[in-house]
Order: sequence, then C-alpha cells, then structure tokens
Amino acid sequence: MRRDNRSSRDGERNAAANRKPFFRRRKSCPFSGSAAPKIDWKDTRLLTRYLSERGKIMPSRISAVSSGKQRELAQAIKRARFMALLPYVREAGDIA
Repeated sequence: MRRDNRSSRDGERNAAANRKPFFRRRKSCPFSGSAAPKIDWKDTRLLTRYLSERGKIMPSRISAVSSGKQRELAQAIKRARFMALLPYVREAGDIA
C-alpha cells in the first residue's frame, strides 16, 4: 500500500517538472528612452506615482525603475518632502 502512494507522488512531481515555467515579462525603466520624463523635485504629480499609499518610496523591483534612476527619484522625493510639497507620512484615513 505504501509503495502505491509513493509512486503516485513521484508522478505528480514529474508532471510539475515538465510544465512550462512561468514567463515573466522583462520590465523596462520608465525614465530611460528619448520620450522619458525628467525627474524633478518640483513635479509632484510624477513623484506621487512612486509613493505608496502610506507615503513610502516604492522599491525599484515593483516600480521597475533602474538603480541609477531610483537613486535620483529618491533624492527628488526627499527634496520635495523637505520643501513641503509632499508629505513625509500619510495617515490611514487621509485621501490625497
């Protein structure tokens, strides 16, 4: 009886191994290219797209921004916060 259970599990593992792997589309940086927007601390509409609902800076693995542009973006967001154009933190009930 044990042997049958083991062989059926092995068959399930082989079937899972033969499946086509999940295809993940390669993300491209929204700030690279000829028509890309320029990162500026005064452009709050652009910067708010890269903030979470709580006001935190989105990681580059989610926003698909390259590492160099992510550093520029973070610096611009921090400058805009310092100049009181963007909030440092949003409360749970705030709508902005």
